Amino acid sequence: MKVFTVHAAKTQFSKLIAWAQAGEEIVIAKGSTPVVKLVALQGGTAPARVFGAMKGKAKVTKTFFEPLPESELKGWEG
Repeated sequence: MKVFTVHAAKTQFSKLIAWAQAGEEIVIAKGSTPVVKLVALQGGTAPARVFGAMKGKAKVTKTFFEPLPESELKGWEG
């Protein structure tokens, strides 16, 4: 386990992330008190986006492009 102060963690953040991804346990301390543990997430990557995944799940009605009523506009514009 590697311990870094907040200042050291700020200046070496990219390196700390790489170490965490490699399996190291990183602890960040305020003074001599440990306050945060930096660990890599399991999997580490977001799922790939699929083109057309929302096809058929949303519908734009004819009234979508019509102007909003005055009462609704006042709520948005203040």
